Amino acid sequence: MTMTKTWAGIFFVLLLIRPGFADQRSESLVERVQPFVEREELAGAVMLVASQQQVLAVEAVGAADREAGKAMSPDSMFWIASQSKPITAAALMMLADEGKLSVEDPVEKYLPEFRGQMVVAEKSGDRLVLGRPDHPIKIREILSHTSGLPFATLVEQPTLDLYPLSARVRSYAMAPLEFQPSTKYQYSNCGINTAGRIIEVVSGRPYEQFLDERLLKPLGMTDTTFWPNAVQAERIAKSYKPGPENKGLEATQIAQLLYPLSDRVQRFPMPAGGLFSTAADVARFYQMLLGGGEFAGKRYLSPEAVAQLTSRQTPDDVGSSYGFGFSVNGESFGHGGAYSTNSTADRNTGLILIWLVQHAGFPGDGAKAQGAFREAAISAYSQRP
Repeated sequence: MTMTKTWAGIFFVLLLIRPGFADQRSESLVERVQPFVEREELAGAVMLVASQQQVLAVEAVGAADREAGKAMSPDSMFWIASQSKPITAAALMMLADEGKLSVEDPVEKYLPEFRGQMVVAEKSGDRLVLGRPDHPIKIREILSHTSGLPFATLVEQPTLDLYPLSARVRSYAMAPLEFQPSTKYQYSNCGINTAGRIIEVVSGRPYEQFLDERLLKPLGMTDTTFWPNAVQAERIAKSYKPGPENKGLEATQIAQLLYPLSDRVQRFPMPAGGLFSTAADVARFYQMLLGGGEFAGKRYLSPEAVAQLTSRQTPDDVGSSYGFGFSVNGESFGHGGAYSTNSTADRNTGLILIWLVQHAGFPGDGAKAQGAFREAAISAYSQRP
C-alpha cells in the first residue's frame, strides 16, 4: 500500500470526527491502552467512539505488524469473525420487513431438507436415542441460538470457509438437534449460517450479493468483505498469540480461514463469522441501529425489526440474554469476535464503542486492555455536550 493511500484512509476517518473533539478525551483512550502495548501484552488496537450522529474519536495504538515495524492505523482492517452474526441477522430482517418471511416461520418452509429432523431424546456415553422435536425449528430460534443446532459440523473442518453455504446447511439438516427447540441456549454458527442460506432462497440471490447490495454498499461499508482484495490485504492487522510460557507475543495465522483470503474459488462466505472490516465501517452499522433503522436519510430496517434484533428474544427461563444476532444486556447490545474484537452500543449513554484487535489470546494482563478502553471511553464521552 502506498503512503498516499494510507494517509487518504486516515484523512477520511478524521473527517468523520466533529472538529475540536480530537482533544484530551481521545488522548485518554491512548493513555489507558498504551501501557499494554509497552508491556508486550497487546500488539495494537483501533478504538472508536461514536454517537448515533457522528464519530467522536478514533485512535490507533501499537503495531499492525510488529515484525515489519508497521504501526496500527485507524483504517487497519481486521477479521471481525462473529461480529458478522448481527450483520447477517439484520439482512434477514430486511426480508421480514418486506413481508417475504416471518421469524415465526419454520426453517423447513424455505429449506425442505430440514423436514423430519430429529432431536436427541437421550444420551448415554456413545448411545443416542432420537425422537421428534416438539416443533420444527423456527427462524427466530436460529437467530437467537435456541434451535438446538450444534455449533458446527464436520464439513467445517479444518476451516470454516471450505464449502458452499448450501452444502454446509444440508449437513446441519442431517444432524439431530441437540435439545428441544427454545428450551436452551447454545451458541451456534450453524444457526446463523442457516439464516444466510434462507436469505439466498428467499431473495433469489447469493447471500453475499444480497448483503453487499442491500446493506453494506448502501451504508458505505466499503471495507467490509469476505474476500479482501490486494490493497485491503495490506491493511489487515497481523494476528498474534501469547509467546512461550505466556510471555510476550508471537505472530500467528487465523487457523479458521483458508488462505489466500482473496481466493473466491475455494473460499466461501460464512454468514456466522467470515467478514473483514474496519472500525469506521462497523460504526456505521451501529449508527443505523441506534437510528431506529435509518442512516443518512435512508431507511434500512423498521423500528420493529431493530427492536427484535437488539432486545432479548431468548425465553425467560433460559439464562443467556440474546436478541437476533446480538448479545443484549438491558439497553446495551453488541457482539464479540473469535480474535478478540468487540463492538457495543448503549441507548442509555448513546455511545457506540468499537474495539478492534487481532489476538488469539493474550499474555499477562492483555485481556484487560479492552476494559481499560471501555472505562476511558465512557468516562470521557458519556456526558453529551
